[in-house]
Amino acid sequence: MIKQVSDLPTFKQKALQWASKFDAVCYLDNNGFKDPYSKFDTLIAIGAKDELTANSGNAFEQLEIFCEQNQGWITGFLGYDLKNEVEQLSSANIDHLNFPDLYFFVPKHLIIIRGNTIELITDDAENVFNTIEQETLTQSQPIAAVNLRTRFSKAEYLTAAEKIKAHITRGDIYVTNFCQEFYADGATLGAVSIFSELNKISPNPFASFFKWKDNYILCASPERFLAKRDDKLISQPIKGTAKRGATEAEDDAIKQDLRNHAKELQENVMIVDLVRNDLTRSAKQGTVKTEELFNIHSFSQVHQMISTIVCQLSADVSSVQAIKNTFPMGSMTGAPKISAMQLMEQYERSKRGVYSGAIGYFSPDNDFDFNVVIRTLLYNAAEKYLSFSAGSAITYHADPEKEYEECLLKAKAIMQVLGQSI
Repeated sequence: MIKQVSDLPTFKQKALQWASKFDAVCYLDNNGFKDPYSKFDTLIAIGAKDELTANSGNAFEQLEIFCEQNQGWITGFLGYDLKNEVEQLSSANIDHLNFPDLYFFVPKHLIIIRGNTIELITDDAENVFNTIEQETLTQSQPIAAVNLRTRFSKAEYLTAAEKIKAHITRGDIYVTNFCQEFYADGATLGAVSIFSELNKISPNPFASFFKWKDNYILCASPERFLAKRDDKLISQPIKGTAKRGATEAEDDAIKQDLRNHAKELQENVMIVDLVRNDLTRSAKQGTVKTEELFNIHSFSQVHQMISTIVCQLSADVSSVQAIKNTFPMGSMTGAPKISAMQLMEQYERSKRGVYSGAIGYFSPDNDFDFNVVIRTLLYNAAEKYLSFSAGSAITYHADPEKEYEECLLKAKAIMQVLGQSI
């Protein structure tokens, strides 16, 4: 069923509020950021007709079978710790969120929005549309006081970053993404209102609200992990971050500094090389190329340096295999990839879980699109445990003090929504 709506923001808010009553929800929104590879502006998948829950071991194999059995729209997430299935790795750090490593579902109701046009794919489209229209939007409740803590004190972070730099000096790795967790116990949140506020403060092209039972992923990601369009694979890693300026002149100066910053360029090109190498495992020979290098994209909170790497998918590589061949994304690991992941298990103090993973969809034409789960609040409502993480690239030239400040910059929007500062 196709409908036109005049007040799109209100419809989207009502649809999300109604959707949140189901156990399985995936809401994807590009927030008006247009790119050549987007299939829609907003997608809302609601309720599970069929679902797959898996942990590291043979999760990708199970996903392959699930996709073969379900040829329509499928949405879900991949947790970072699927790395343990892709490579000979392990995860022993603490985890209070308890998401599975992989969860996908076939939606009972699907809403696709392009412009002001609403497409409903469901058995009872007219009734679903009317039910959403009749929703009464609830007022956002004041956020209960949250006792936010961090796994690292600033001093501990700086010490760890210096130790990581010593590994780089020794030649163990070239670059890594070192992450720290911010968390709170006993937190009571209204997930829909928190996501709406986060999406207003920090609108990004790969925003997502995901509900799995009593667990929520409230995501304001600016980064695409991997997409497939026909036989073309597209990866757009982010490496290089700078704050926004208070004035247009200051903003332009900061962008120019980012564009010419030796350390930021160095980390970006190292990850571009890593992604190029990952894509060769799925590509037709000789088709891997860099479409864009060091492009500066501006968002409400930060400027980001983004590169675009593409290839033609080999005919004998499936969509799921192409994802597995590049997972986890290089922007969240480092290089060499395996060594960097091993080291971060030693230095980080909590399991990444969904953070550093991916949320996205498979479409009926066998295309897919997945983001990178960053700038994201994770919440286990049953345990009342709230968590978000931030990381930055440690290279030979990294200044640990500046890397710590970059982590806080990346966490700023979430802390603002929670009424917090550190």
